[in-house]
Amino acid sequence: MKPFLKWAGGKKQLLKDIEQYYPFSNDITKYAEPFVGGGAVLFDILNKFDLEMVYISDVNAELINTYRVIRDNNEELIGLLSDTQKKYLMLETEDRKEYYLRQRERFNNLKQSAIQSNAVEKACLMIFLNKTCFNGLFRVNKKGYFNVPMGRYKNPMICDEQNLREISKKIQKVEIVCCDYRESADFIDAKTFVYLDPPYRPITDTANFTAYTETFFDDAAQKELAGFVDKISKKGAKVLVSNSDPQNVDVQDDFFYKIYSSYQIKKVAANRMINCNGEARGKIKELLIDNFQF
Repeated sequence: MKPFLKWAGGKKQLLKDIEQYYPFSNDITKYAEPFVGGGAVLFDILNKFDLEMVYISDVNAELINTYRVIRDNNEELIGLLSDTQKKYLMLETEDRKEYYLRQRERFNNLKQSAIQSNAVEKACLMIFLNKTCFNGLFRVNKKGYFNVPMGRYKNPMICDEQNLREISKKIQKVEIVCCDYRESADFIDAKTFVYLDPPYRPITDTANFTAYTETFFDDAAQKELAGFVDKISKKGAKVLVSNSDPQNVDVQDDFFYKIYSSYQIKKVAANRMINCNGEARGKIKELLIDNFQF
């Protein structure tokens, strides 16, 4: 079982570092991930542990809709994705581009609609666009419209039936919520491991990939998140936070060391997987911040 979407900031490459923090035991039987994104850590945990309760959330409504459809209407989704894959792979490049643009327009029209009967089609389009767009990047403009151009993939796997069925089986009892991370507070208690993977603080002007929704996550929002970590730490929760390391470009930038001064901070190596500046890809450091590994 693996993530069903390619996601900017996905944690697949950091799993070996992150799994070192898993605290699950007879005392820690719940898991919360309020910025679930592509779900690499979620799926890793579901593969390895049988937990009492699991909660995931995100402010990206289309992403959360897709998780819910995989949980509740998976076979219908697989049918739509299979048909879409067959149609797309039969087309030549120019026809693919026209088909992609039509599907993108349909997705944006559905995105503005709250009609629940469109949920499966919207999830199908979300996965299709993710598998065929440039770099698998989910980006919206200020009006909330998905605006990523088509990528150049010869034979993309649009419908991974086996993986979708494995995911659906594993998330049947998962609470899936579209909301701000702060609303997870009611779920979190001393029996909970919480992983927080917010939109990263950009370390360069070209690395700002926080536009996954119409809202933005600036320094003030990062400070509010640190306050939330303080709040749930007082409840006894085990908390792990990931973020960028600004000292990649400015060794004097101690922003995270100030707002997380009461916590442990570890630097880990990562590859920048999705970046609008291709020359900027490569090894960098990221931060893992925790409240329990003393």
